[in-house]
Amino acid sequence: MENKNGEMMKDAGKQAVYQQYIRTTHTLGRLFCILVLILLLGAPFMMGAVLGTRPNLGAAGKAFLSIGIVYLVSCIAEYIIYVPMLGAGGTYLAFITGNLINMKVPCAITARDIVGAKSGTTENEIISTLSIATSSLVTILVLAAGVMLLIPLQPLLQAPALQPAFDNVVPALFGAMAFKYFRGHLKIALPPLAAMSLLFVLLPGLISSASMMIIPGGALAIGLAWYYFRKEQRK
Repeated sequence: MENKNGEMMKDAGKQAVYQQYIRTTHTLGRLFCILVLILLLGAPFMMGAVLGTRPNLGAAGKAFLSIGIVYLVSCIAEYIIYVPMLGAGGTYLAFITGNLINMKVPCAITARDIVGAKSGTTENEIISTLSIATSSLVTILVLAAGVMLLIPLQPLLQAPALQPAFDNVVPALFGAMAFKYFRGHLKIALPPLAAMSLLFVLLPGLISSASMMIIPGGALAIGLAWYYFRKEQRK
C-alpha cells in the first residue's frame, strides 16, 4: 500500500510539473508571438522614419486584404492540423520561426517516429519542441553560412545545368514525405490523390489555389478514414 501511495504521489508530482511547464510555455509563447508581430509590423514604419517617408496605408491595406483572403482558409486548416502534431511548445516555435511544411513539421514527425511517441502525449510535446528548436538553430546557422558564401557560390548556383534541380526541390521533398504515409494507408491516400490530380488536370487554373484545395482533399481523406474505422468496428 505504501509503495502504491508513493507511486501515486510521484505521478501526481510529475503531472504538476508538466502542467506548470505547459502554463509557462503558453505564457512565453503568447508573449513572443506578440513581440514578433510588433517587430514585423513595425519594421516598415521604422524604415520609413529613418528614410523620411512612410508606406501608403491604403494601398498596404488593400494588398493585405487581397492576400489575406486567399490564405485565410489555409491558415485555419494548418493551425487545426499542426497543433495536435506539434504540441504547445513546438507550435509556438514553428509558427514564430516559419517554414513549417518544408522543415519544422517533417523534422518533428521524423523525431516522433524515431522515438515512437504518439500525438497528444507528453512525450510528443517534449520531442516536438526539442526537434523544432534544433531545426530552427540549424536553419539559422545554414542561412548565416549561405549569406556569407552567397557571392563566392553565385556562379555555381546560377549555372544552367543546376536549374532543373532547383525547380524540383519542393516536389521532391513533398513526394518523399508523402510516400512514407501513402504506403501505410493506401486506401485512404489514393482516392484524394487521384481526385485532386484529376481536378488539377481538368481545371489547371486551380493550381494557383492549391493551398485552398487542402480543405476538400482533407475532408475526403477524413471521410474515408471514418468510413474504414466504422467498418472495422462493425466487424
